[in-house]
Amino acid sequence: MNFPRTSTLLGAMPRLSPGVSDTTGKLTSGETGKLRKRVTAIQRRFPQLVLQVVMRAMPEDHPFSLYAFWLFNAGAFAGEGRRGANNHAILLLIDPARQESALIPGYGLEPLLKPEALGHLLDLAGPVWEAGLWMEGIERVLAGLEKLLESVGAPEETGAINGEF
Repeated sequence: MNFPRTSTLLGAMPRLSPGVSDTTGKLTSGETGKLRKRVTAIQRRFPQLVLQVVMRAMPEDHPFSLYAFWLFNAGAFAGEGRRGANNHAILLLIDPARQESALIPGYGLEPLLKPEALGHLLDLAGPVWEAGLWMEGIERVLAGLEKLLESVGAPEETGAINGEF
């Protein structure tokens, strides 16, 4: 499946708030504000990074992975001019109703952020999400993601200097 076909199948991109978007109401306004500050702080440390957290109920019509792929590509979170190898966006998508989540890096980050490491971050949040502690789980993912970015941001082959990719 490619992006044009998913767009035809799933339709228009939903309206999302930059940084943190929760249409489920699982986060309080205070938690959303705290998460926005955390996302901003991470992006300040890694200036090429665009981080988007989305909590949204996805229809049961299609696999969650299809929705995650579509949302990441339709969202163009890094900006229309930063596609392909220049895409340093990361999407954390959580569907509390389906009890599924995804952590998707842009193509520019895929060589650095291995699926196993991203899966491990989601696994860290799983137990608290199962208990309905959405904020705590997101904080766990973001803390682990920040450490992961630190570990991959230093090698010379990435062109990274002082936390930049």
